Amino acid sequence: MADYKAPVAEYDFLLRRVIDAQHVLDVTTGGEVALDDVREILGHAGVLASEVLDPLNAVGDRAGNTLTDGKVTTAPGFTDAYKAFTEGGWAAIGLPREAGGDGMPGVVTSAVNEVWGAANMAFSLGPGLSVGAAYAIYTAASDRLKKVYLPPLVSGRWTGTMNLTEPQSGTDLGGIRTTARPRPDGSWAVRGQKIFITWGDHDLTENIVHLVLARTEGAPEGLGGLSLFVVPKFLPNADGTPGERNAVHTVSLEHKLGIHASPTCVLDFDEATGWLVGDRHRGLEAMFVMMNVARVGVATQGLGVSDRAYQRAVAYAAERIQGKVAGHPAGTPIAEHPDVRRLLLSMRSTITAMRALQLQVTAWLDLARAERSAQAFQLADFFVPILKGWLTENSVQITSDAVQVHGGMGFIEETGAAQHLRDVRILPIYEGTTAIQANDLTRRKLARDGGATAEAAYALVETSLEPLRRHDHPVAQRTADRLDTAIASSREATAALVRQSKDNPRDMLAGGVPYLQQWGLLAGGWMHARILTAALESPQDPDTARRILDADFYGAHSLSRIPSLTEAIQAGEIV
Repeated sequence: MADYKAPVAEYDFLLRRVIDAQHVLDVTTGGEVALDDVREILGHAGVLASEVLDPLNAVGDRAGNTLTDGKVTTAPGFTDAYKAFTEGGWAAIGLPREAGGDGMPGVVTSAVNEVWGAANMAFSLGPGLSVGAAYAIYTAASDRLKKVYLPPLVSGRWTGTMNLTEPQSGTDLGGIRTTARPRPDGSWAVRGQKIFITWGDHDLTENIVHLVLARTEGAPEGLGGLSLFVVPKFLPNADGTPGERNAVHTVSLEHKLGIHASPTCVLDFDEATGWLVGDRHRGLEAMFVMMNVARVGVATQGLGVSDRAYQRAVAYAAERIQGKVAGHPAGTPIAEHPDVRRLLLSMRSTITAMRALQLQVTAWLDLARAERSAQAFQLADFFVPILKGWLTENSVQITSDAVQVHGGMGFIEETGAAQHLRDVRILPIYEGTTAIQANDLTRRKLARDGGATAEAAYALVETSLEPLRRHDHPVAQRTADRLDTAIASSREATAALVRQSKDNPRDMLAGGVPYLQQWGLLAGGWMHARILTAALESPQDPDTARRILDADFYGAHSLSRIPSLTEAIQAGEIV
């Protein structure tokens, strides 16, 4: 099986030539971090990923986790891998300096997170959720709670979890029944059961910090009655060390289609001691900090595993000899078969678009925070559901195509291709299904301002047309024409949905997922237009020919789907 190689050079090109990441670094780190530093960081991350995490991916998939006498044991090698991860300082890389972290912006941490997810998605989920928990505590908790919980979370000595889902309350969090009762000492007694808790229990760290949504006595029904509590596995002593065992226990481990090495727990809170985070009845607001981090993180997981599956498929296709390839001598590998080549080009061109879009959205998020840029916030807010929905849906298709490239061997577990497909199938589901992302995009973003933000986004995409048309290269001209056509078609779809939002909101929601997919395809075309422009200005770069081919393929095979999606979007009344 092919070894994983982190896409360090590709990130370096995108950050320097397409995203203008140096400006982001300047405003977020005060000019202390340069793009050369980022390349070095990614190189070190790639070493840990390829030498430690990637070899454990199949091990964890086979071994899974065990629950014996209430104690969860992770797969062989995971405790040592986590030790290497924390000793390398990786747990703190993206957390604010005020919280004790390194303060790296999202354009850096998202790239690093792609590498973790590609090498070992199941492992990466734990540190990712810990970052979200630390952010929520940093943003909403009291100074006392910050003092107790931030240092061990930032260092990686403790991990964090997100506890929302209950048997009767999945997407609809208004049905949460877990309760919290105040105690005289200022703590709360939390009672209830939570399910699907990722890394809810394990043996990697000395303590686990659970962030739990619960309902206080007399709280209003629905979402407005929820409060957020921090409930540790072990109650901290005065010196910050783990003390007495809290009344939160693992009832069972879920048996899942994929991510076997990630312990997904059913947790029982039996009058467990917790402390209120933020204000009472504003728990969802505090939890949304963690959920927004998680949404971008899940998109990045989809990107990472897609690239790992692609790398594996390329290596297999370059070695496998089967049949005679027209126009080639006997013994030519299957990589030259036209349809295998089509699959590989589809995977590669889509991954390129996904990676660039991920960087663009995280750059907007960085600028929205650092510069208080209203435009950056507006664009990031619009594109985050697109990023989460489009990247995760793509990951399912790409990993399926990787199995297809392997042929019958792809259906055999030993090749590793099947694991990638099984692992990513959860991505369009958790942290908000694709339909939930589409509802957010249409009902909250599009209908709210009558399409004004969408129009601002179209105008931004249009800025890439003129630089393309300055080049006389035929692919530049074709890409500009295809993108122009796609913009016009998508504008038609947007106008239809805005009308439906007023006249028939149900029809608008019925076209939501196709609309999200359309925006993903269009944004991907925008990314390829910018990449192509940069590539044509660097004719001596050895990767220029590949980038030209990818843009041409994407335009013909992906942008061309936008008009048919416009028809589907306008046909909501059929559903």
